[in-house]
Amino acid sequence: MSEPLRLGIAGLGTVGAGLLRILSANDAGLALRSGRPIVVRAVSARDRKKDRGVDLSAYEWFDDACAMAEAADIDVVVELIGGEDGVAKDLVGAALTSGKHVVTANKALLAHHGPALAALAEEHDVALNFEAAVAGGIPIVKTMRESLVGNRITRVYGILNGTCNYILTCMEREGRAFEDVLKDAQEAGYAEADPTFDVGGHDTAHKLALLTTLAFGTETAFDAIYLEGIESIAPEDLEAADDLGYRIKLLGVAMQTDSGIEQRVHPTMVPKHSAIAEVDGVSNCVAVDGDFVGDVMLIGMGAGAGPTASSVVADIIDIAQGNTMPPFAQPASALRPYARARMRGHEGGYYIRLSVYDRPGAFAAIASRMAEQEISLESIVQRRPRAALPGIGADGQAGAPMPVVMITHTTTEAAIRRALEAIENDGNVDQKPQMIRIENL
Repeated sequence: MSEPLRLGIAGLGTVGAGLLRILSANDAGLALRSGRPIVVRAVSARDRKKDRGVDLSAYEWFDDACAMAEAADIDVVVELIGGEDGVAKDLVGAALTSGKHVVTANKALLAHHGPALAALAEEHDVALNFEAAVAGGIPIVKTMRESLVGNRITRVYGILNGTCNYILTCMEREGRAFEDVLKDAQEAGYAEADPTFDVGGHDTAHKLALLTTLAFGTETAFDAIYLEGIESIAPEDLEAADDLGYRIKLLGVAMQTDSGIEQRVHPTMVPKHSAIAEVDGVSNCVAVDGDFVGDVMLIGMGAGAGPTASSVVADIIDIAQGNTMPPFAQPASALRPYARARMRGHEGGYYIRLSVYDRPGAFAAIASRMAEQEISLESIVQRRPRAALPGIGADGQAGAPMPVVMITHTTTEAAIRRALEAIENDGNVDQKPQMIRIENL
């Protein structure tokens, strides 16, 4: 059997500890599959004394991760620190410059610096693998980089954050408000103490930036992603979606358009009969539309020690077998500059919820504003107020705001936004209108 592949692991949190467990439990099988033993030579983390539930006594400890990256007896550096800059970026740069292969789960780092790091890896003829950076245990990077290489991809989309999917699932099933379910998610460990990164859509956007580059061969463009989180989703939106035959999911969507590439992260109504509507809880899914393969969807666990560490191991085995290729499937020098599509030009149907004062002329004024923008309405429903809404009884009151739900035919986002701005300025609604895109997937 060949010489062992020697690893240095930086970051011993949930995923790092999970990786050590997999490598220990499955060492014989991994050696057989890769054709050589996989051994951990060194580790690095912030706190040497912290109990991580794994025995670290057999590994050399480095307080300085970058020093570990330059050690002569390390072949592969596994970066599990996280963060777009700081130690993680310095470590990956040092490892690649030293001629070491790198495996990382760091979507933020790659979303902001991916092309530059890819060029550095290619310059030194080493691998930069990142399967674990997108959708945890789902092998979407390998699928797009290798299995679908014969296709021209027109769209990639999916549920890329388990925290948001869990919260929306619980809100729908239990009829509870966002804040209440978020608190439970934090107590259960599904959401961080500061959940902004997840619920605000930033985590999804980092992953989408990488999928966009893989799909369309452009430089990563995180700052070009249109971003909405799930904070504004209310129980009445989920109830209305159910009545109308939809479910609400936070989607990341990237697609090729006539004006460029459109990247967006936002709550979306998807038909109940679609496969993506059935993805609940903390699960993730990624779908790819190719010109020859058609539609491909992968579903699985998108986070956690086991699924994420499993993807890290897959990247390590590729390196052990000598299967290295450009990080984004083509040379970094061939990645095209990102051309942003006109986001407001996005066409589709929209769900709109208004809280309309029950007074003469209000509905006529709203209809007029829609007509001015040539927006055709598929349906309009005056819904029963929720008793929990401040100032509204269960039966409503004369002159009190009443919930009104509208579904539009296909129109542009620019037209919708102009109409809603005018409606809000007219003073016939008592709160900011809610707008959710409808995707007929």
